[in-house]
Amino acid sequence: MPLVYVLAVAAAPMTNNRFPYCLLSVIALLAVFASPAAFGQGPLPDAPTPDAASVPPVVMTPATTSVESKHNFWDRENKALFAGVVASHCADLAVTYTNLQSGGRELNPVVRVFGRSFAGLAANFAGESVGTATLSYLFHKTGHHKMERAISMFDIGMSTGAATYGLKHR
Repeated sequence: MPLVYVLAVAAAPMTNNRFPYCLLSVIALLAVFASPAAFGQGPLPDAPTPDAASVPPVVMTPATTSVESKHNFWDRENKALFAGVVASHCADLAVTYTNLQSGGRELNPVVRVFGRSFAGLAANFAGESVGTATLSYLFHKTGHHKMERAISMFDIGMSTGAATYGLKHR
C-alpha cells in the first residue's frame, strides 16, 4: 500500500478522541526522520583519536557469499509470502467492495479511481500483487535478500490492516 494510504488512514476522522494523537504521532515521526541530525556523520567531539602505532593493520579478504544469497527466487518461503500477499489482497478486495456497495467510501485516493466497479477494484489489487512480486524480484536480483522478503511482509501487513479497518468501520 502506498504511503498516501497510510497517511489517509492515520488522518481519517475517528469517532473517539484519538484523532489528535494519531495526527501528532505522524507529524512527530516525519519530524524525526526529516531532521538533519538523523543523517549526521563523523566522530563525537569528545571521542579519543587513535594513534597510528596502536591501530592494527586492516587485512582485505575477498567477500564470500552467504548461504542465504544462494537461494532461488521461487523458493518455499517466497511462495508462501506471495500466497499471503494474494490472500490479503483478496480479503481487502472483498471488504472494500462490500463496503462500497453498502454506501461506504474509499479512503485511498489511488484506489478510489478504480472503485466504480468490481473489475476495476480487482485490476487494482491484482496490479498491487504483481507490483509487490516485481519489486521483490528486483531486490533479489540486486542481492538485497532481506528486503526481498520484507516487501512482501510489509504488503501483507498493509492489506490486512486495510481489510481490518474496513471491517471495523462498516
